[in-house]
Amino acid sequence: MKNLTRIALALLLTTFTAGCCHCRSYQKKTQRPLTGTTWQLIQLGGQSIRPEEGKFVVTFSVEKNRMTGRGACNRLSGSFQTDNKRMLRIDDIASTRMTCPDIGQEQAFLRALQSTTHYDMDGPMLLLLSDGELRAVFQALDE
Repeated sequence: MKNLTRIALALLLTTFTAGCCHCRSYQKKTQRPLTGTTWQLIQLGGQSIRPEEGKFVVTFSVEKNRMTGRGACNRLSGSFQTDNKRMLRIDDIASTRMTCPDIGQEQAFLRALQSTTHYDMDGPMLLLLSDGELRAVFQALDE
């Protein structure tokens, strides 16, 4: 009986491992670099955000470690720092000051960017975290 249990567990483990290989392959094929990619916000503070062209996007540029983007109606820019352990700090964010109907959501977007301490990648997704807590999820835009 013990051997049967061991065989069943080994089969289950093998099936699970083989299934994950496909996932890893997909992630590697679809993963985009942090820098040079335009990222579209799709989730903020646990709430889904309907993507709209030109709204709630960010781009990280290697040149001078600059971050640029747009909220609901205001343009923004700042500096960022990162390392090989996926630390990410976004500092000195400046934005235009136009009023718009989604200003509350835009302010939450800016707070999420400013509070970021780390990031993670999952295929074409960028996840911004603050001390382990998920703050925002972005999807890579095809350019």
